[in-house]
Amino acid sequence: MIQYQIQPIDPHAHLFSVEIVTDQAQPQQQFTLPAWLPGSYMVRDFARHIIGIEAEDVNGDAIALTQTDKQSWQAHNNGAQLRIRYQVYAWDLSVRGAHLDQSHGFFNGSATFLALVGQEDQPVTLQLLPPSGESYQQWRVATAMPLDGAKRYGYGQYKADNYAELIDHPVEMGEFTLATFEAGGVPHDLVLTGPHWADTARICADLQKICQVQIDLFGGAPYDRYLFLTQVVGDGFGGLEHRASTALVCGRNDLPSINEAGQSEGYRTFLSLCSHEYFHNWNVKRIKPAEFTPYNLSEETYTTQLWAYEGITSYYDDLIVYRAGCIDAATYLDQLAHGMTRVTRAAGRFKQTLRDSSFNAWTKFYKQDENAQNAIVSYYTKGAMFALLLDLTLRHETAGKHSLDCVMQRLWREYGQPGIGTDNHSHQRIVAELLGRDVSDLFAWLDSTEDLPLPAMLALFGCDMSLRASNGNSDKGGRSDKVNRIDFGARYKADGFGVTLLTVRNGSSAQQAGLAAGDKLIAINQLQASGDIDAALAKYAIGTEVSVHWFRRDELMQGTLALQAAEPDTVVITERDSNLSQHWL
Repeated sequence: MIQYQIQPIDPHAHLFSVEIVTDQAQPQQQFTLPAWLPGSYMVRDFARHIIGIEAEDVNGDAIALTQTDKQSWQAHNNGAQLRIRYQVYAWDLSVRGAHLDQSHGFFNGSATFLALVGQEDQPVTLQLLPPSGESYQQWRVATAMPLDGAKRYGYGQYKADNYAELIDHPVEMGEFTLATFEAGGVPHDLVLTGPHWADTARICADLQKICQVQIDLFGGAPYDRYLFLTQVVGDGFGGLEHRASTALVCGRNDLPSINEAGQSEGYRTFLSLCSHEYFHNWNVKRIKPAEFTPYNLSEETYTTQLWAYEGITSYYDDLIVYRAGCIDAATYLDQLAHGMTRVTRAAGRFKQTLRDSSFNAWTKFYKQDENAQNAIVSYYTKGAMFALLLDLTLRHETAGKHSLDCVMQRLWREYGQPGIGTDNHSHQRIVAELLGRDVSDLFAWLDSTEDLPLPAMLALFGCDMSLRASNGNSDKGGRSDKVNRIDFGARYKADGFGVTLLTVRNGSSAQQAGLAAGDKLIAINQLQASGDIDAALAKYAIGTEVSVHWFRRDELMQGTLALQAAEPDTVVITERDSNLSQHWL
């Protein structure tokens, strides 16, 4: 048994102390920390946060260490007994790393626990110790890791079958709100850390329905307990799936209060996020690409299949929220249009295919810059559009006998349950068998940069898909009564005296005027640029040329903005015939 121990030793300095003890160390034992963690496809070099690493034998005598690369060390030991100690600097308030201060502690094992090379399959225990001090006496622990003597929500000893399981159970500790519900006969915990005024009963009621729909889809839950570990902050968004939990970050105002009768856009987004991460319990945590069985966390692992794992999941997240009765059909179609709009507004869809987007996640998707919309397409959003195409094609050609649900159920039985990784043709083979024909034409869209034929397919199901002009910087797509005639061609945010440009679209009036991402626009026609540039430009006629002044770094620049008519780049989907749409919705 390999024994791990972790303790918050200085919340004000954001330091965890970690200790690893083994009596079966190999001679010249090597140990290493992951460079990335499953579900987040970018090398993050967690080892840069390790401080003061040292080793000793059971008698307390020091053992020399040699660092062999950026994340690995070798102990010059002769005996089998070895103790390793180090500290971890934890100041990453996200779902990916570790964070510690006087308000709470959170960590992913990938960012904190070294693996003993060659012994990753050995069972382990984890001793969770509380921080010292009176102010931390009320702290509790929330994790899905199996108990091994510790009491539920308490400090003490936990266990895992191997290193991969150890790092797949994130841990939250602090004073948190805890609410519980049951879905599929399995207890689910909602853990909210941070100041909030959330109506936890309402949230649990909605999550229960969402989880139940997914459990029913796959025929049962693949775990005996599940946690939604949620950090509530002033403004934030994020989620990362794990084998029996998800780590979430949400904005405080996204959660409904007891006095809030309606459903805000922020709350719909939160439910969609929860649905997305929960669907990953099957699609990516257990049904996964062959390249991820097992994971190699020391370096990039390339696959062209992320369109299936993030794209299909992105298609189902809002669809499941709709099936659960948490939103109506019109709202669901608007949510669907939001995702499509992110694709149609980006010229990058004409330059990168879905397979290429999947393969280059490590650099192009996870390291996006100001030119991303002009150069890449998201395997999340366009992947969801391709999933919709698959679903509607299956429903249409089989008269409703089969759907994408059937594909997911087959994937679960044939790959997820037996633990076999999918290859580049697994999804295509199953669809071909369900349709009874060669589907090379359908899957050729994965290697195409042309727009998917969704308008015609949606029309078969009584829904109209059209494009309209964006009505401004905050327009996400879907139905709108506003009309905008002018296209500025840049996304921006208010920034004191003026606005800062976030992105500039290729060929837009903003780009032709000389503006670029990062510029601070301060004046239009000698008048201060306000926080709503679209409203200011709407006062002019199409074709008008207006002067613009901006700062680029500390240099004042000027140019002429030739106002162009707004292009139809914003998706609207409406239900035309409920008799037809019922075969999908």
